Amino acid sequence: MDFIDNIKKTKKDSFIMASLSSEKRNEALLAAANALEANKQEIFEANRIDMNNAVESSLASPIVSRLKFDEHKLSDVVNGIHNLIELPDPLSNVLLKRQLDEGLVLTKSTCPIGVIGVIFESRPDALVQIASLCLKSGNCSILKGGSEAKNTNRILFDTIYNAALQVGIPDGFSVLIEDRAGIDQLIKLDNYVDLLIPRGSNAFVQHIMNNSKIPVMGHADGICHIYVDGAAKIKKAIPIIIDSKTQYVAACNTVETLLVHKDIAHILIPALAEASGSKITYRGDDETVELISCQNSTDEDYSTEYLDYILTIKVVDSIDEAIDHINRYGSHHTDCIITEDVDSADKFTALVDSAGVYVNCSTRFADGFRYGFGAEVGISTSKLHARGPVGLDGLVTYKYTLRGDGQIVDDYASGRKSFNFEDL
Repeated sequence: MDFIDNIKKTKKDSFIMASLSSEKRNEALLAAANALEANKQEIFEANRIDMNNAVESSLASPIVSRLKFDEHKLSDVVNGIHNLIELPDPLSNVLLKRQLDEGLVLTKSTCPIGVIGVIFESRPDALVQIASLCLKSGNCSILKGGSEAKNTNRILFDTIYNAALQVGIPDGFSVLIEDRAGIDQLIKLDNYVDLLIPRGSNAFVQHIMNNSKIPVMGHADGICHIYVDGAAKIKKAIPIIIDSKTQYVAACNTVETLLVHKDIAHILIPALAEASGSKITYRGDDETVELISCQNSTDEDYSTEYLDYILTIKVVDSIDEAIDHINRYGSHHTDCIITEDVDSADKFTALVDSAGVYVNCSTRFADGFRYGFGAEVGISTSKLHARGPVGLDGLVTYKYTLRGDGQIVDDYASGRKSFNFEDL
């Protein structure tokens, strides 16, 4: 069966997937979790091959870091699946039930999107998260991971796929694309694919958007900010900044630019540099360079997602300047204010145009698992359908069902009958 025939099969099976019970979908998830545990040695061996190839190919350290799949990552994804099983069923939830007239009842309820194509980066754990979220939400998935993780992705996919088949999930429920040419084919199949979620560089996401008729949901760069207000506590601010930058530097929710109010800059910036030691390399404006030894920043730095231990610092005159900077240079992903002033916090959260706006906490909390979504299929910075970490709620849409007893519109248009709206 060729690629397009596979996708046609997936589209056909998406209607079966939508009709499966919550119990059947959870049974498949449990089987997948157990199979991952049972096959862990084979999974680790495949990952070792990918890791060795990555080092030999001199791939950038952030990519190598994302590529690693060990006992810790396995434990995380298996726990994520078990958490997902415990979450309420996202399907067939009644959002509205309204009687239009006697015997004529309108119902709005949740249903799967259908066939979702996800193109993701070098993190093999993302494959497990995406596949399991699609299973739980009754969607079929088409998965394309980074070529540097091909061996790990293949065994993870096979493990989940075979486990799901054994409990009765239709065989078209998921497809793994293993060559880049498949992406160019995929984005043209608007008759069979309902949604694309690309995870990668800004240029890559724009390429997908510009060359496909399929709706696209996702984000490009993760240019996240922290603004330290004049009313911030230094002892609270420094751990938040360091965690946001260094806890996992290769993530899209890592802070890239630090904005500091001029009234606190002379205390905060030297204290931060001392606390972080040599772990963070700083780039700063003229005011920052006068306070610590660092390279001068450029305008380009404000638009750069480093995914590295580099942090740009800018001293600002006011909260308004900070907000303007974030809305101009940010990627609308996750931005944070550190302050003890409630009015400043409220102003920041109201005016910063980002999917996640935080007060006094690390930007690294921007994650579906940490939100209790049972992991995520990606982060969306768009404003339609889903925004922020996309969990189960972002993988369902809704349909309207109208049940009547012989009613016709002409009776209402002519005035012989009138609507009698009542929410049930």
